[in-house]
Amino acid sequence: MKALYKSGPHAGLELVDRPEPEVGVHDVKIRVMTTGICGTDLHIEAYDDAAKAMINTPLVPGHEFYGEVVETGSFVHGVKVGDRVSGEGHVVCGMCRNCRAGRKQMCINVDSVGVQRDGAFAEYVVIPESNVYIHRDERITPLLGAIFDPFGNAVHTALQFPMIGEDVLITGAGPIGLMAAAVARHIGARKIAITDISDQRLELAQSMGVDLTVNVGATRINQAQRDLGMVEGFDYGMEMSGHSSALPEMIENMNHGGKICMLGLPNSSIDINWGKVVTHMLTLKGIYGREMFETWYAMSAMLTSSDVMRERISSVVTDFVPATEWKQGFEAARGGHGGKVVLDWSVFAS
Repeated sequence: MKALYKSGPHAGLELVDRPEPEVGVHDVKIRVMTTGICGTDLHIEAYDDAAKAMINTPLVPGHEFYGEVVETGSFVHGVKVGDRVSGEGHVVCGMCRNCRAGRKQMCINVDSVGVQRDGAFAEYVVIPESNVYIHRDERITPLLGAIFDPFGNAVHTALQFPMIGEDVLITGAGPIGLMAAAVARHIGARKIAITDISDQRLELAQSMGVDLTVNVGATRINQAQRDLGMVEGFDYGMEMSGHSSALPEMIENMNHGGKICMLGLPNSSIDINWGKVVTHMLTLKGIYGREMFETWYAMSAMLTSSDVMRERISSVVTDFVPATEWKQGFEAARGGHGGKVVLDWSVFAS
């Protein structure tokens, strides 16, 4: 099969021929149709410090995908050949305290598809049946199915606290921030403001249903409050950028009792006004991945119950590139000005 391959601990990927993965008794083999390029994949391709700390080589990366089941192991009963599926990328141990308590997203022994084990930047990928999510509605297209993983991050973050009627601040209008804005509008937020330093991404955000876009390269968030006619600060903050200045400014603009969820991984240490966190009784919560599989059901429900929601989430994909042109796709993703980049693996179909 064709696969993007990192042969060792060095920068770069190669599109090469690799053996097709073998199917274990509990496994499912999937013919990959589409894959999303994630920030993690950019780290892996560059083989920077973040990649060195998390990956094993040699490796086929890629963890955001949609495809068709072509083979199942002898102990697989809930998934059948021909099913259209995506995959939860976190393969859990099933035996730690969190796993056994039903909190699989908090597994301490997680093994990630495309990071510690071969992933989906290939014609075929094999994952455990327990990690397969079946798309039973044809309205979930290969394009949408490829981004269920990052859409899940947005949904997981947005659903942590009640949002109906609340004023919401999102810092970072990358693909996940854009999708979080669409979710906030879908579930009934009152005012939604989103920040970034890219005018192109802020333009995309306008189609997500936000009330205000803020280029923080030129305007401060307290001005955004005034522009929205707010007098008490934001009720719900979602920090999606990872920039060291984003969280402190968010804290300064939260209402007393405000809730903040952090999905963006900080790119450096952050100096926080802990006095304000205490005296304003703020809640800060870290978010990672998706709840298995409650978030997946929520995603499907949103997308299949609303044409507007499907259109908004689909529009987050701004580049659909043949897998043979993967370098162009990685360049677009690394540019940081567009939305989501998806690779089309059907170019290899016979």
